[in-house]
Amino acid sequence: MRIRSRSVISAAFAAAMAAACYAPAHAADTLKIGVVATLEGPLSTLGEDAVRGVKTALKAVNNMAGGRQIEVIYVASDATPDSAVRAVRKLVEEDKVDLVIGPVSGDEGIAIKDYAKTQPNITFLNGQSGAQDTTYRNPAPNFFRFTADGAQQMAGLGSYIYDVKGYKKIATVGDDYSYPYTQEFGLVVEYCSAGGEVTQRFWPPLGTKDYSSIITALPDDVDAIFVALGGADAVNFVTQYVEAGGKAKIVGGAIMVDQTVLSAKGEAKNALIGTVSAGVQADTWDDPKWQAYVKAYQDAFPPDQRFPIPSASATTYYDSIMAAFTVLNQINGDLSDGQKKFRDGLKALTLDAPNGKLHLDDNRQGIVTNFVTEVVEGPDGNLATKVVKVVENVNQQLGIDPAVFATIGAPSRDVPECKKYK
Repeated sequence: MRIRSRSVISAAFAAAMAAACYAPAHAADTLKIGVVATLEGPLSTLGEDAVRGVKTALKAVNNMAGGRQIEVIYVASDATPDSAVRAVRKLVEEDKVDLVIGPVSGDEGIAIKDYAKTQPNITFLNGQSGAQDTTYRNPAPNFFRFTADGAQQMAGLGSYIYDVKGYKKIATVGDDYSYPYTQEFGLVVEYCSAGGEVTQRFWPPLGTKDYSSIITALPDDVDAIFVALGGADAVNFVTQYVEAGGKAKIVGGAIMVDQTVLSAKGEAKNALIGTVSAGVQADTWDDPKWQAYVKAYQDAFPPDQRFPIPSASATTYYDSIMAAFTVLNQINGDLSDGQKKFRDGLKALTLDAPNGKLHLDDNRQGIVTNFVTEVVEGPDGNLATKVVKVVENVNQQLGIDPAVFATIGAPSRDVPECKKYK
């Protein structure tokens, strides 16, 4: 995976905007969509593939939905809440978009959810961001998330590493913000309920380049390390861990085994083979809908301008915008009356997505299909995830009694406790 300079990212973003803004004006028969993606900062590779996911969807519908021509405006964020709010304010207040798709990062999602409450006539559809609080606490009535939160993305993994892999004791390392907190929440609830022990938790800042102090402090008496890092952070950690002689098995958070990381070269690539994880997709799944989506993504971009397989960033943005297109076609593009028909349609929709069926709960949060996976090397030399187990109908309470789930508390550095929950 190449870590691009800011100037290259900016140039790519400018080109994307130019390519996307193909409608000459916001006419009455034009649907104007704003897309927020992390095109700057440590998660820029995720944002770039999110844009590819949107463009794959646009090609699939021939740039039309509900009988209306589509115009897309892309704006960059850098994974911080302030940048995301600035981006979405521009889309809503200056560009006058009808809908917003995004963002990528967990903290960004919470910030945009709060902003959505000030814009009741605009509908917001989440991209990839997976913080629990985006939809579970104080949700916005006009914010919809057709993908899993970070805890749901871990469904099936905790019991698998305890019962099948035999990892009885682990330590964890995660970026210090809401999405990794939520990922660890999901893992710990299931793993500790199965009987596992979490000995230590480490929270380096997002964008850390030198992990030597954390690697030195990692305990030797663990069976595995759960790593909830993404993008450049994940590559840096794994490379440095291997160079330091680390021997523990790695269990990956969802974006730890994403194509944004698996496409890395060198020490990180070799170390990731055999890593078990879970998330919203399995790269080599043999389902026909998934295979057709992968081919559509591959056909939409030259090989040197995409990943071998779409990342979760591409897939979650694709799912969100295809949900919007599906409902717009059902209602003939009618966004009148504060977009009431559109929102009612989203609430009722079961999306037969490439990565499994998706529908919404009462908080407009996805009830999803999840995948436990293992990293393998393909015949072409590229790394990918293969299916170990498919877990269907994963809700935000992770199958725990809602009253019990509410007592656990919000995901944080030390919540949840490692104990039995179910």
